[in-house]
Amino acid sequence: MWHRLLRNALSFCMASAVMAYAGQAYSQMPAKPVTLIVPFAAGGNLDLVARVIAPPMAKILGQPVVVQNKAGAGGAIGAAEVARAEPDGTTLLVTTPNAITVLPLMVQTNYDVASFASVGLVSSTSIVVVVNAEKSKFKDMPAFIDFAKKNPGKVSMAHSGIGTTNHVGIMQLQQAAGIDFNIVAYKGSGPAIMDLLGGQVDGMVDQLSSSLSNINSGKFIALTVLSDARDPLLPDVPGTKEVGLIGLDTSTTTGLLAPAKTPAATLSQLNDALNKALRNDEVQAQLLKIGSIARPGPEQVFTSLLLKESEQAKSLAKAGKLKID
Repeated sequence: MWHRLLRNALSFCMASAVMAYAGQAYSQMPAKPVTLIVPFAAGGNLDLVARVIAPPMAKILGQPVVVQNKAGAGGAIGAAEVARAEPDGTTLLVTTPNAITVLPLMVQTNYDVASFASVGLVSSTSIVVVVNAEKSKFKDMPAFIDFAKKNPGKVSMAHSGIGTTNHVGIMQLQQAAGIDFNIVAYKGSGPAIMDLLGGQVDGMVDQLSSSLSNINSGKFIALTVLSDARDPLLPDVPGTKEVGLIGLDTSTTTGLLAPAKTPAATLSQLNDALNKALRNDEVQAQLLKIGSIARPGPEQVFTSLLLKESEQAKSLAKAGKLKID
């Protein structure tokens, strides 16, 4: 009895101390749940990454962190919701740079790069070209390219949304290979994957994280990684140089954004919590399992990446290369 009371008392004291420390360490955060908005449907790269980082961030912050999917318009609906949210650090956007830098140059949005403040870079992921292993006539990239060249517009290629990294990857692939696809847009990788599994489309350009399980199970064939080098998780899949796609080298990065005007102290505390989560061995292993590599660092890293990609996107737009298919 005495030992149980002592143990309970010690547990209470330790819990109180942890909560007191958390409250002191993250005093800039309002005492309410933090929402991570994923601007695409469940099952895609951003959704998977968000659900890996949410639990450890909640533990570190000492308050709930929930994931909400707000799909539609290539990510614009979810991004717009975060852009107009209260800038108190409790509504954050899990995103790739493209939804912020490329999409506003392709469709009308009520936000741009200046509408957000960076919390930090989260992860990086390879981009792959995949086909249905059972239903596809293509077993390697040269055969895929050869057929597409001889049959312009007859090969249907899916992507996760207008202006996304996957969409841009398809356009870059067309240019590098000298081919034209029938490009089909979806509200995220999840719905596109379902149609590829069902045979409604011929292929897909996707983040490795959302297609890896289907590749490993034998349902998808990965024809190439859209990078010069092979991905360590797909050692048998060739890179672009090996299949004759010279100069095609791309990947996707995931970052965390807050509304503009979020106080610097709040951003700093969120970045600290994010980095502590990303430096956790278990979190790194979970990300690697889905094909992503953790990228902890200062919030300025993602800011610099956004600004760089914004300038590149403007150059592409001027050259007339950012078009809605």
